[in-house]
Amino acid sequence: MKKTPHAPADLPRNRILQGDCIAQMNALPAGSVDLVFADPPYNLQLRGDLHRPDNSRVDAVDDDWDRFDSFKAYDTFTHAWLTAARRVLKPNGAIWVIGSYHNIFRVGAALQDAGFWVLNDVIWRKSNPMPNFRGKRLTNAHETLIWASRGEGAKYTFNYEALKALNDDVQMRSDWVIPLCTGHERLKDEKGDKAHPTQKPEALLHRVIVGTTNAGDVVLDPFFGTGTTGAVARKLGRDFIGIERDAGYIKAAQARLDKVRPYDASAIEVTRAKRAEPRVPFGQLVERGLLRPGETLVSPRNKAAKVRADGTLIADNVKGSIHQVGAALEGAPSCNGWTYWSFRREGKTVPIDVLRQQIRAELS
Repeated sequence: MKKTPHAPADLPRNRILQGDCIAQMNALPAGSVDLVFADPPYNLQLRGDLHRPDNSRVDAVDDDWDRFDSFKAYDTFTHAWLTAARRVLKPNGAIWVIGSYHNIFRVGAALQDAGFWVLNDVIWRKSNPMPNFRGKRLTNAHETLIWASRGEGAKYTFNYEALKALNDDVQMRSDWVIPLCTGHERLKDEKGDKAHPTQKPEALLHRVIVGTTNAGDVVLDPFFGTGTTGAVARKLGRDFIGIERDAGYIKAAQARLDKVRPYDASAIEVTRAKRAEPRVPFGQLVERGLLRPGETLVSPRNKAAKVRADGTLIADNVKGSIHQVGAALEGAPSCNGWTYWSFRREGKTVPIDVLRQQIRAELS
């Protein structure tokens, strides 16, 4: 698997660290991870059990890890873990935090207080939300994700073309319709109950990781739970670091991860913007012997030009770059020579851009 060149070698890659997330993050090398995905306690402030109309009890979030004595205590905890997360991020790293209306506004303010720069908020609209059984409020059908860079003006990874491709070649919007985690994906314990009350769907993490990381990057999840972040990261050729306090969740997560097999390296490549690809001058094709001086290039309308040793072309007394000569022959103000010119090999006409992509693949 390709590793990020500047990532510290002593990182606990692809491991679950048991313990307090703040202490564990502070023990990691500073500036060592590419992305943090955090699904912190929501501080739901539940009062008593919740029942359906048939009086059956709803399996809601009532665990100790989601209980805080006050908003002040929750804010103190939030500021502490966000400070630790920012320290461990690389300068061009980023963070995603997900929450509900109970906590996301407090978390958003704390993100800005900690020095992060908000890039987007994303609405995850659940196509199959849990009904509001008491009938006293609107059905809570969404959660909010905040995506932020490490600071104002900081660089960050954004695979715009990949997300556009995921969305049928339409620009990805900030409202994502994805179902809750159900069916075979939902982990169960020995009793047949949910292994974790707020297990996130892999589709959500797939979109986040494809869109904002690269193969070989390190993704840290300080609230690892049953390991959705790690499972998706592993499939997509990323490394993960999970932090979790609860031994039961760790056991379920590790069993899940042991079954995950990474996708083939060629399958995790994503569509990139043209400007992000290495620049290859036409002359490099000549230097490398992929095209010979004196060889003839042909246009879509069978106009011809000869390749010169310095990477220029000559045709009908017109000399210049592949772009200049193409434009002159067509009487056009400009021309993309890479798509205009082709060469002949074994009786076939081959676009010169094939040779450029060959060199780009070698450079990558």
